[in-house]
Amino acid sequence: MSFPSIIFWAIFVIPLVVFLIWVMKQDKRKGATGLIILAILVFGVIFYMYLNHMFDQETLMTK
Repeated sequence: MSFPSIIFWAIFVIPLVVFLIWVMKQDKRKGATGLIILAILVFGVIFYMYLNHMFDQETLMTK
């Protein structure tokens, strides 16, 4: 794993996972709030990738 990848995991992924676990434990509705937050994040990432043309066939072929 490269150094920038380790920084990404340390700064973004691990705190996000810890936050989602904490939210799900606090939620009295069996994790519904955590799933809603996760769905919003996934939708946001897909929308961002779509805006930057990361799903274009030509872009996928050249990578």
